[in-house]
Amino acid sequence: MRIGLIFSEAGSGLRRNASMVVSVVLVTFISLTFVGAAILMQMQIGQMKNFWYDRAQVGIYMCTAISPGESCTGGEASVEQISAVESQLESPTLAPFVDKYYFETHEQAFDNFKKQFAGNPVADYVTPDQLNQTFWVNLKDPSQSDVLVESLSGVSGVENVADQRRYLDQIFSVLNVASYTAIGIAVLMLVAAVLLIATTIRLSAFSRRREIGIMRLVGASNRFIQTPFVLEGVFAALLGSLLAGGAIVALVNWFVQGYLEDRLKGFSLIGLDDAIIVVPILLGVGALLAAVSANFAITRYLKV
Repeated sequence: MRIGLIFSEAGSGLRRNASMVVSVVLVTFISLTFVGAAILMQMQIGQMKNFWYDRAQVGIYMCTAISPGESCTGGEASVEQISAVESQLESPTLAPFVDKYYFETHEQAFDNFKKQFAGNPVADYVTPDQLNQTFWVNLKDPSQSDVLVESLSGVSGVENVADQRRYLDQIFSVLNVASYTAIGIAVLMLVAAVLLIATTIRLSAFSRRREIGIMRLVGASNRFIQTPFVLEGVFAALLGSLLAGGAIVALVNWFVQGYLEDRLKGFSLIGLDDAIIVVPILLGVGALLAAVSANFAITRYLKV
């Protein structure tokens, strides 16, 4: 098989069907950009989970004078009740699960509240004694928070035991829905790209049916005839994939690392290293889809 002649035929086909090639490039570019964005979103969600779940704490809220519940019938938690909770955290039962903990007083809780709600009128109506004194506990394994919740819930002087992971789960479930939606749109776009590539190859084969017939007469094999058409589809798809890869890198560089990083201080965000990992995936997906769809179109519809 003469490689030079095959590439020459593929180049000729690309020139003859320039408008269709542009269509394939654009559809591949748009669809793979969606695919890349969906992959990056999953990477970001995974990175945020690792970052925040490791920092998620269990809050043991002690009773205030206005706390409801059977464990708070005596009003604000006494010094003895607070000491009893601390003793349990240091006991042989719970100590193996606890990495570290600290106690937040009314005054410290009020200072944090004022910082969080600075400029909000609600801060003018809250007093320190209305805010819970709280034990903030970091666990060695945050997934074992149920041990702490079950051990301290209902203890006298404890209003509530809350695992921050519960709130994170709700946030990440919303983000996952958005990610799956992007994946769904990307799949639809990829189907459109596959159909367009197959149609382009069929039209290219139809316009060159006379040449194909001559090649048949001189003994050219099916592989020799089909390969230029497959190369046309792969070339157009690779060009669209490169554009999609460039768009993904630009998105991470200027939007995530540039815009978001300045506004989301303290958040763990994806970087260019993650974007560079995605680019070869897009190139591989684009080339594979083009090769499969082009080969299928030729095998099924090319009649010589």
